Amino acid sequence: MQTSFIQKHLNILDYALSSLLRRKLKNGGIALIFSLVIFLLASFQFLTQSLETTAEKVLVFAPDITLQRLSAGRQVSLPDSSIGSLAGIFGIRQIIPRVWGYHFDEKNGANYTILGLPADSIQKAEVSLSHGRLPQKKKPGEVVISSSVRASLELGERKSFTLFRSDLSQASFTVVGIFTDNTDILTGDTILMNLQDARDLFRLGDGMVTDLAVSVTNPAETDTIAAKISGIMPDTRILTNSQIRKTYRTVFGWRSGFGSVCLLTALASFVILAWDKASGLSQEEKREIAILKFLGFQINDILALRFWESIAVACVSFLLGLTLAYIHVAFFEGSLFTPILLGWSVLRPSLNLDPAVTFADLLLVFSYSVLPYLAATIIPAWRSAVIRAETII
Repeated sequence: MQTSFIQKHLNILDYALSSLLRRKLKNGGIALIFSLVIFLLASFQFLTQSLETTAEKVLVFAPDITLQRLSAGRQVSLPDSSIGSLAGIFGIRQIIPRVWGYHFDEKNGANYTILGLPADSIQKAEVSLSHGRLPQKKKPGEVVISSSVRASLELGERKSFTLFRSDLSQASFTVVGIFTDNTDILTGDTILMNLQDARDLFRLGDGMVTDLAVSVTNPAETDTIAAKISGIMPDTRILTNSQIRKTYRTVFGWRSGFGSVCLLTALASFVILAWDKASGLSQEEKREIAILKFLGFQINDILALRFWESIAVACVSFLLGLTLAYIHVAFFEGSLFTPILLGWSVLRPSLNLDPAVTFADLLLVFSYSVLPYLAATIIPAWRSAVIRAETII
């Protein structure tokens, strides 16, 4: 009994495939549009997950706790002598004063992130370089930049360049190292230099910094230590590494959600198209159904035939759309959608993304695309199944 049931549906599936091939122009057009819709939805999902995974990897190098002083709700500089007030907190391994800010390049409209660290801290930092070395203490003006910054500054083979201070005087710098592209999502627009050089560029007074980077001995105690710091320095904003990671996930999440909602209009349009194509049976298709009924096909057999036709189109389109989405993210860095997820910066990080494909993502894309398509073909399938054969022949 079970064998005959399976054999029956295998025969119906075989006939459904041959029927689709006979009308390859109509069904091929639907499959192509369907694949495009799935490609767009899957690309957004794969790209979001890949960016979150990449951010998680590179944020390992971020400080456990970041301290920023606030005045009137805005960040202001603070003296590096504040480090002494935190010396008594057990569990703090290291406190690094930093100077960082943005430098606008009027020539190309790019914003560079200037990061100044003490020379000894730079040498101990886990910074990945493709070539070169890190700035040294007794050699002012040495910097490390990314490949994107070097291209933006149009350095070519040159190693020296200048930046304007706030009083329009010029500060000279020499490139001694290039960041690796693996951390480009964070360092793509960064110029790393000694602390004193950054103070000089931004015209900060001696002993003033923009924030303090705190490293803790036991990461599990980060929140406890952050609470103690808040008690000692109540005028500071305290950012933990976990909060920064959560912010990245939130930003990528809502941007991806916004893009996906916009794409739902394309999905709705396709569902309407699928309904219209399935409802508008040609005279040849009606005659075919009538002949099948004369040959002994029942209503449930016609429904099964239409079901297998829809499944075949959906499966081919789903696999093709997913494959194109994977290629788009893996080999083209999701170039269609990275401006939405990463922003519209002039300096766009070059990403080597490894698409993070999970079962949850596949299920989400399947639910958003295949299920609405199958639902749109139910009523047209029923209408074709109840056609009276004698009215056609």
